[in-house]
Amino acid sequence: MTASRSDSGRGGGRATGGSVTTVLVANRGEIARRVFATCRRMGIGTVAVYSDADAAAPHVAEADAAVLLPGNTPAETYLRGELIIEAALAAGADAIHPGYGFLSENADFAKAVLAAGLVWIGPPVEAIEQMGSKVASKKMMDAAGVPVLAELDPAEVTAAHLPVLIKASAGGGGRGMRVVRALAELEPQIEAARREAESAFGDPTVFCERYLETGRHIEVQVMADTHGTIWAVGERECSIQRRHQKVIEEAPSPLVERTEGMRARLFEAARLASGAIGYTGAGTVEFLADERGDFFFLEMNTRLQVEHPVTECTTGLDLVRLQLEVAAGASLPAEPPALHGHSIEVRLYAEDPAHDWQPQSGTVHRIDIPSVVTEFDLLDRPGVRLDTGVVDGSVVGVHYDPMLAKVISYAETRGEAARLLANALHRARIHGLVTNRDLLVRVLRHPAFLAGDTDTAFFATHGLDTLAAPLVSESDEALSIVAAALADAAANRAAARVGGGLPSGWRNLPSQSTHKLFESRTSGIHDVGYRYTRGVVSVDGHDGLELVEATPDRVVLAVPGERGAVRRHFAIARYADLVCVDSPLGPVSVRKLARFTDPADQVATGSLLAPMPGSVIRLGAEVGSHVEQGQPILWLEAMKMEHTIAAPAAGVLSAVNVTVGQQVEVGAVLAVVDPAEGTETQESK
Repeated sequence: MTASRSDSGRGGGRATGGSVTTVLVANRGEIARRVFATCRRMGIGTVAVYSDADAAAPHVAEADAAVLLPGNTPAETYLRGELIIEAALAAGADAIHPGYGFLSENADFAKAVLAAGLVWIGPPVEAIEQMGSKVASKKMMDAAGVPVLAELDPAEVTAAHLPVLIKASAGGGGRGMRVVRALAELEPQIEAARREAESAFGDPTVFCERYLETGRHIEVQVMADTHGTIWAVGERECSIQRRHQKVIEEAPSPLVERTEGMRARLFEAARLASGAIGYTGAGTVEFLADERGDFFFLEMNTRLQVEHPVTECTTGLDLVRLQLEVAAGASLPAEPPALHGHSIEVRLYAEDPAHDWQPQSGTVHRIDIPSVVTEFDLLDRPGVRLDTGVVDGSVVGVHYDPMLAKVISYAETRGEAARLLANALHRARIHGLVTNRDLLVRVLRHPAFLAGDTDTAFFATHGLDTLAAPLVSESDEALSIVAAALADAAANRAAARVGGGLPSGWRNLPSQSTHKLFESRTSGIHDVGYRYTRGVVSVDGHDGLELVEATPDRVVLAVPGERGAVRRHFAIARYADLVCVDSPLGPVSVRKLARFTDPADQVATGSLLAPMPGSVIRLGAEVGSHVEQGQPILWLEAMKMEHTIAAPAAGVLSAVNVTVGQQVEVGAVLAVVDPAEGTETQESK
């Protein structure tokens, strides 16, 4: 693969006459692994960069060579362009692929790559500059005839403009974005958005635009070569979002499919936008559409998108391969391939949707998703594709986005694609962290989703509390916990050095039940009592339940019913006190509780606990001050987002145990609000 010099700063520049033999990916995790997969298929060498926190990450082990970027935070590592270029030169790479996120849309980095004599596998520097400012890009698109939503100067926003959306000019992915519905909230939200944008992208610039409460997020994948050919490859719908970050994406869009003429108009607008800036390589033109099929330009992402696999599955194109070929000067055919079938992608996050989407961190003990046909490759038949940056034993830290994997389905019809994906997620074994898996399955099976009614207010419309509810019913959860208790008994017998062949809880004479305690995050404490009588187990509260088989990792129960007993199979895994039970009924994770607790482990009433590991960035109240319920006490930064820790009730702030800049672990007592004392203080006033 050859490339020619481009002194104008267009994509693919390098020293004359060379060929790309080794690519450094200036990124991490799933992103790096995705690019590496195509490089291997093309016979191209690979170089990884990694932070101290990522030393054991899969992308590091998979690369032909890897270079350490000392530090942990993005600002110390993956946002240090000069260190990445030094790494490429040290490892003998002759090209840099930026992936998506971090420096992928940083024009100065692209310039530095070209100046170092390396191939830049991305669009022209001028295009990045023009689209890098969302403020300037909107004006340019407006002038080119692309429909836009007017940009608002934050200083000129009035009540008549509300609600407005604050957006980071330099980035995406939901960082630096805030919805403001009251003028009093505008300034503090702008400041918070600026801090978040600075942390994620190194640029604090933000702007405002009119916020549409409902709408459809439609984007067009473009691919352009250096010879004048511009493809509109296909559209994607990414309307189901949380905090303005996409959660479920699909191709093609249900709205576009049923709206006559909309695809042609979208594709023409996307080609017009690309041509206006002399674009080359892979990019995405994003629009906000209404139900009538009218749409407005939002932004152009001058990079590959996270959700690109759904386009690959419905076109048969390897978009990373095309990026590499275009950067080397190859020509595209006159027309892109025809669209076929339907593909849906979900982003599996380590987060808790039921508790304000709190990101999670810790060890992924196991991640096993059935029905996976391929990883990081095209699907040409119904099945599931997995793109992930974690494997069994990976640690999800606090410095980066908590996405565990992208799970992608492909089928001939949308209904089959949704069914395949929901079933694979339902049966997946994901142990160690709370995830959004249950929410994803409920959305994929929701009548509104299956009908294609998927606007940006989906969670608000259909109730986040309902969508985030556990997949397993209360009665089936209780049954799964019984299986956990019986598996634990079997494990104890297997490990016993004396009397291991005796039944669990065996006595010479009939006695009380043996009890095991488990704690569920959703349903509280479960006390499982059981007795073995002449080899037959009886479980308290489960009359007629028959134990068919019990081993440390597998339990089979015959569950009585009106029409006879039904056998249920349960797989059990234990990690210290964490017990994970998987069955077709649904996943269950509980903590096994000790029979006796240490009083020193008890937490004082009114304590504010850290919901995740993070860094304290601000304090909002002083010790001794009266606080109201919901009043912010402090702010944590974790996973590149700000998280507010608020007072659980009105009272007096009796203790603050942290300082600004301090790193805290999950469960740490950050502060204490004394509700009783607060009530007295309020009455005395």
